[in-house]
Amino acid sequence: MIKRRQVVQLSAGLLAYPALRVNATSPMPDGASPVPEIPVALPLIQRPIPSTGELLPVMGMGTSRTFDTPADPESLAPLTEVMQLFFAAQGKVIDSSPMYGNAETRVGDVLRAMKSPPPLFAATKVWTTGKERGIAQMEESARRMDVKTFDLIAVHNLQDWQTHLATLKQWKEEGKVRYIGITTSHGRDHDRLLEIMRSEPLDFVQFSYNIEDREAEQALLPLAQDRGIATMINRPYQMGALFGRSHDHPLPAIAAELDCSSWAQFFLKFILGHPAVTCIIPATAVPRHMADNMRGNFGRVPDQAQRAEMLKIFESL
Repeated sequence: MIKRRQVVQLSAGLLAYPALRVNATSPMPDGASPVPEIPVALPLIQRPIPSTGELLPVMGMGTSRTFDTPADPESLAPLTEVMQLFFAAQGKVIDSSPMYGNAETRVGDVLRAMKSPPPLFAATKVWTTGKERGIAQMEESARRMDVKTFDLIAVHNLQDWQTHLATLKQWKEEGKVRYIGITTSHGRDHDRLLEIMRSEPLDFVQFSYNIEDREAEQALLPLAQDRGIATMINRPYQMGALFGRSHDHPLPAIAAELDCSSWAQFFLKFILGHPAVTCIIPATAVPRHMADNMRGNFGRVPDQAQRAEMLKIFESL
């Protein structure tokens, strides 16, 4: 846990961020990255959570690996800037897990240092075995992330899912959590996930999907759409492998049609072109990458024909 002296230092840094605006163009303090330069005319892209109709901005923030850092000021500084840029571009969904080491605590450290944290859709997971251990872990996650009531808790990688899902159903009835779900962070277990999606009253599912790994298009995304289950997409860049394909290639003309100014936004917009996608959670600890990601929170989304063209372009790289 961050020490009180470090909270004071972090709070002072946050106060140096005056009135962040999405269309701001002036540099951030101390040489930090600028706020994403998003033209005012571009609309925020939002998608409804099918079970309630609540709207969410489509670009969320993951914390796997990127937020698993020490509590020293040198580590906290870029994480603070990353979260400021995220909130400045109207991001809301922050997803974490006990599996991610210190990530939940680092998110909480930054939130605790804010005088008035922006609106947040707080999501985490339960990743253990046994009912009592699951309850204890979820309660600890709330303390670590500085969250009174989680918006979403999902069973991580189907770990003891029947036990934890029973607890989460009860917690939802009692108002201890707003939404419940199940995740898989890799390409395995899709068959089991599909069975659970068909039989359980889930609000959310999380899985991998991107322009290279399109297995989710076969069954997961169509079933989520049919069952009215929100989808949270991880690994949108195939753990960075997509940039190995696009490196040194100029952006195609279609990128401008979709308000994309980088390959990262191109890849994100391809995912958003699928109507069953609710939100995407790219993870980064690099401020300029966060600014780039959040540019994808605005503008036009590809239709079916444009997605086909984007895929053809990618496969030609």
